[in-house]
Amino acid sequence: MALLHVNPTRMEMTRLKVQLATARRGHKLLKDKQDEMIRHFMMFIKKNRSVRIEVEEALVQIMKKFSSAELKMSRVGILEALMVPSQAAEIGVGSKSVMNIKIPTIKYQEPKALDLTYGFVFTPSELDQAIIDLSKLLPKLIELAQLDKSCDMLAKEIEKTRRRVNAIEFIMIPDLAESIHYIQMKLEDNERSNIIRLMKSKEIILEKAQNQIDYS
Repeated sequence: MALLHVNPTRMEMTRLKVQLATARRGHKLLKDKQDEMIRHFMMFIKKNRSVRIEVEEALVQIMKKFSSAELKMSRVGILEALMVPSQAAEIGVGSKSVMNIKIPTIKYQEPKALDLTYGFVFTPSELDQAIIDLSKLLPKLIELAQLDKSCDMLAKEIEKTRRRVNAIEFIMIPDLAESIHYIQMKLEDNERSNIIRLMKSKEIILEKAQNQIDYS
C-alpha cells in the first residue's frame, strides 16, 4: 500500500476519516449497483438465449425451403423474383433506463398483409413459404438485435463499475486507512515525546530547586 502525502496533524486525520467514511459508503452503493446490473444482465441473457434459439431454429427451416426452391429454379430467377420489396417495415426507435443506463427499444409495426410482388407461375411454392416465414420472423430478429445491444451495453457498464468498485476497495480505502494509521502513530509518538520532555523539564526544575535549597 502507498501512503498518501499527508501532514501528521489531527485536522488532517479528521479530514481523512471523513474521506474514508465517504469512500466506504460509495463502495457499498457501487457494489449494490453492480449486483443489480448483473441481475438485470442475467435476465437479458436468459431472454436473449431463448429468442436466439427460436430464431436460429426458424432460420434453419427457412433456409431449407430456400434451398429446395433453388433446386426447382435458377438462382438468377430467385434474385429477379425478389428484386422488388414486398413490404415496407415501420420501426420506431426509443430508449428506456435500466439502472441509469439508456438501452435501446425498437418497436416494429407489422403490416396488415404480406403482398408478394412476383408472379407465382414460374416460382416454386417453397420460395413463397420461405418469404412468408421470414416475414413472420422479422419481429423476432428485431427483438434479438435489441437484446444483443442491451446485453452489450450492460456488460460494458458492469465492467466499468467493477473496476471502480475494485479501485475503491483495494486501493483507495486501504491507502486512506494506512494514512490514518500513520498519522495516529505519529501523533502518539509526538505525545510520548512531549510527555518525556515535560518529565525531563520537571526533573531539571526539581533538581535546580533542590540545589538551591542545599546551597542555602
